[in-house]
Amino acid sequence: MKMNICIGSSCHLKGSRLIVAELQKLVKEHGLNDRIELAGQFCMGNCQNGVCVTIDGEAFSLTPADTRDFFEKDVLPRL
Repeated sequence: MKMNICIGSSCHLKGSRLIVAELQKLVKEHGLNDRIELAGQFCMGNCQNGVCVTIDGEAFSLTPADTRDFFEKDVLPRL
């Protein structure tokens, strides 16, 4: 599974760095380094919402506070 996290200026200001760190931590905690690829991507055109994260092309908007919930509800079931 490939996850792209927007690291453009707008998303950076909304906490993309914190989201990347949390996703890296969660992937490691669940032993999924070989199943989930995390990648940064510049502006994904969804600046009006939270930080844009895509899973295999499907877009989600996150905040640092809801990253763990997103991982448990939207990432783990896809594996």
